[in-house]
Amino acid sequence: MDHSLYIAMSGAKQTMLAQGINANNLANLTTVGFRADLASVQSLEVDGVGLPTRVNSVVSSNGTDFSEGGLNFTNRELDFAINGAGWFAVEGKNGEEAYTRAGDLRVNNLGQLTTGAGLLVKGDGGPIAIPPFEKLEIGKDGTVSIRAVGQAANSLQLVDRVKLVNPSNEDLVKGRDGLFRLRDGDTAVPDASVTLVSGALESSNVNAVSTLINTITLAREFEAHIKVIETAQQNDSTATQLLRISS
Repeated sequence: MDHSLYIAMSGAKQTMLAQGINANNLANLTTVGFRADLASVQSLEVDGVGLPTRVNSVVSSNGTDFSEGGLNFTNRELDFAINGAGWFAVEGKNGEEAYTRAGDLRVNNLGQLTTGAGLLVKGDGGPIAIPPFEKLEIGKDGTVSIRAVGQAANSLQLVDRVKLVNPSNEDLVKGRDGLFRLRDGDTAVPDASVTLVSGALESSNVNAVSTLINTITLAREFEAHIKVIETAQQNDSTATQLLRISS
């Protein structure tokens, strides 16, 4: 069998993986605070009998675009965007601390402050729990204050402070749930320099135009690999026929 068949098959497989990464970015075009995944290509030696004379190109998603998305002003009181660098600390589904840029906050039926995805927002001592209130305010430094039920209009009570952190991008790794965590498994310390913009949400940093163009490019690359496979099959069939005639 022609070696080009295996090379083209490997290329088609890796192109499909790149298409998956690109499609996931496109699907999160409107996801609040989403950070696009980057597809990288590595040349790896083919294991087997004989000399290491062949390599395969392997696609993997091991990078993230940390550029900031634009601000969409909603004027909703519990919508917040990070002003510049920084992250909200939340509790992931597995109970571990994780970080997100999504600041579409709300209070659930249990009085817990959560993101729009239902993740518990962490404060100084863990997930933030808010007593019954008539008014809720969150300052640009993350301080959470309420006017309790039956209290005077000018009576505000400090409840907690949203944990805002600012670890280095090099120390962060993105999980399958879209949340970021520290590579060493530790937790980041609060950073008082991180501030919030009220009444705004950070949009996804996915570029719609370049992602759509990449979709077309990858589709054409996949078609090219398939054509090589079809050509290899035709060559094999023709060679078989010639051998039969010569015999």
